[in-house]
Amino acid sequence: MKALILSCNTGGGHNSAGKALYEEITNRGIYCELCDALKFSSEKASDRISNLYIQSTLKAPNAFGFCYKAGEIVNKLPIKSPVYYANKLYAKNLHRYILQNEFDTIIMPHVFPAETVTYLKKRKNLQVTACAVATDYTCIPFFDETEMDYYFIPSSLLKDEFLKKSVSKNSIVSSGIPVSGKFNVKTQKSTARASLHLPENKPTVLIMTGSMGFGNLTAFIRLLFERLPKNTQIVLLCGNNEQMKARLRSDFPENNNLHLVDFTDQVPLYMDACDILITKPGGLSSTEAAVKNVPLIHSFPIPGCETKNVEFFVQNGMSLSGKDENELADAAAKLLKDEKLQKQMLKNQRNIINPFAAKTICDTLLHRQA
Repeated sequence: MKALILSCNTGGGHNSAGKALYEEITNRGIYCELCDALKFSSEKASDRISNLYIQSTLKAPNAFGFCYKAGEIVNKLPIKSPVYYANKLYAKNLHRYILQNEFDTIIMPHVFPAETVTYLKKRKNLQVTACAVATDYTCIPFFDETEMDYYFIPSSLLKDEFLKKSVSKNSIVSSGIPVSGKFNVKTQKSTARASLHLPENKPTVLIMTGSMGFGNLTAFIRLLFERLPKNTQIVLLCGNNEQMKARLRSDFPENNNLHLVDFTDQVPLYMDACDILITKPGGLSSTEAAVKNVPLIHSFPIPGCETKNVEFFVQNGMSLSGKDENELADAAAKLLKDEKLQKQMLKNQRNIINPFAAKTICDTLLHRQA
């Protein structure tokens, strides 16, 4: 097998899934490349589309949700979508690259390159094993106008949804969403806190703002301090959001129980150190938390696939959520003190989420070629 993983820089989740697959494949001694598919159009096109996505989700989430709904409507029409034709534009460059490098397996944790490869298989007779990897807990718009050899989906519980979207039954593999092997390494809570220089004897709430940050957290953090035990420490992973960090340092200048963490590669260790985790409901961040087996609360979703992620986790008892800051703070207080609820939540996560999805995907592809 010689594999090419095609992702896109529209949010961190797709790339994280691609990196997890790259890690698994290369660890087996198999040649693999991980590329941004949109760069086969141009560097500027990739940057422009990525920036548009980031700005729309941060500054106009309702507009983003409207576009998602519009995509679902367009999907029902008996014609190819504008997304299909837009991704056809860089097909020639991608085709040349695949042939020159003799890739026989293309893995796509994003629908954009899946559209392009669909075009190449139909119009240019591209002979490769084409694989789409769903990175959210739903069948997103435009998946059903792709034609893949495999659709690796997050859970068997979603199989009927994919079948209803005309995805072939024989092509569906309930693999789970691939995450880095780092999330399968468990560190004892006291050891993790010592490594991160966090007090060991305080209830600890971890808040992850996601790869792009979210909202104004001041009011929510104040509610948490009001409703949680007085000695609770809140650890906030702020990422690269400098404006948010400056605002919070100004709003909480002398609070020793609030720890603001810059961009870090120690996310798995922070998860091991916490008692409960509050995170944005991205497909990857949710899966990473479930693989780590952490009591989980989902914050407000960006309308669209994140809404579906929350619904899937809450309905299956793998997380709590809320409609506003008050409900989220109440959920945090409830989960922190209810050990029975925590144990059931962790059991549900273990039963539903495959922590070795990257291995499952790789094994499936190698078995096909055997």
